[in-house]
Amino acid sequence: MSDLPREIPLSVPVVGHNERVYVDECLETGWLSTGGEFITRFEDAMCELTGARHAVACQSGTAALHVALRIAGVTSGDEVIVPSLTFIATVNPIAYLGAHPVFVGCDEYMNIEPDSVREFLESECDRAGDDVFDRNTGRRVAAILPVHVFGNPCDIESLHVIAEEWGIPLVEDAAESLGATWTAGGFAGRHAGTVGVAGCLSFNGNKIITTGGGGMILTDDEEFANHARHLTTQAKSDPIRFVHDEVGYNYRMTNVQAAIGVAQLESLPARIESKRRNHALYAGLLEDVPGIEILGIPAGTAPNYWFYSALVDADIYGLDREGLMTGLASKGIQTRPVWYPNHMQRPYRDERAYSVQRVTWFWERVLNLPCTHTLESEDIEYVCNVIRDLGGR
Repeated sequence: MSDLPREIPLSVPVVGHNERVYVDECLETGWLSTGGEFITRFEDAMCELTGARHAVACQSGTAALHVALRIAGVTSGDEVIVPSLTFIATVNPIAYLGAHPVFVGCDEYMNIEPDSVREFLESECDRAGDDVFDRNTGRRVAAILPVHVFGNPCDIESLHVIAEEWGIPLVEDAAESLGATWTAGGFAGRHAGTVGVAGCLSFNGNKIITTGGGGMILTDDEEFANHARHLTTQAKSDPIRFVHDEVGYNYRMTNVQAAIGVAQLESLPARIESKRRNHALYAGLLEDVPGIEILGIPAGTAPNYWFYSALVDADIYGLDREGLMTGLASKGIQTRPVWYPNHMQRPYRDERAYSVQRVTWFWERVLNLPCTHTLESEDIEYVCNVIRDLGGR
């Protein structure tokens, strides 16, 4: 087996012709920062794709979450139910607002586990009028914040039922799931990020489409969208005379970023199809490698196949996750473990954690494999051959 003449990165942005064309249009018109036609075009295109009635372009997915949680009513001293197994950017906006995360466990696809949410509410919380309070801390439970991990839509139907029963707003972190939908159940045909009071997307450099940075708030609530636009543009009640009526943020996406996003969005269907084929190729090639399994997809969903997660059983494979990662790196193949659990992160070690045993199980075993949509079959065959050669006792 010979090495390929180039290294294989985990995930890189792919830029085409129209990105340059649209950015040139921005340069020619002089609309580089906020304002400009491409922000409106990008928001309109996102509404058309997702079915959301309103879309508000933001500086980042984190900014989108910060604003969405604030408008949903999260305030200082509250609690927000959130999965421990997610990138820390999901959790930090809770802290920005002076609130506290309550970490819960994950299901077999690493998504938030509805049973953990329900058990926490039923065993640890009390109702008081329209509010729900954690009896252990006395804090109000102000929101549920699920994440569609690696582009796999979570069990939103069960979460929606729980949120409705308890009267708690549902805000979706859909940062990784652009183009992902449900195909069965009560929300069949709906796009990830469109079930809760708001959903938040990210267009960071490693996402399925990128604007170099940037995010988006999706909502069907016009008042929510208008408030989000207001807050993300410094809460100006009189933009001519610089009058501001509340604390706002410089969170608006630039026109240049939006121009790139409009172009990237044009190729989204082809990107998802390529990533679907590559996921299937990985799964097929590694099917007979003892101790290695490519994580599948939840029933009743059409994911965007953003990341490909390999489960490593060290007792069978012969190497643990870290050993496999090191071995692949020596052959020019970049991989990454799943995130360090948030309930173990230094800023959040003292926060509530509930039923998180499976989180640590996945953390010890998951390795994400190269997943750029332009990967050729030879690239994937090379990765799989190296995995095969590294294993065994």
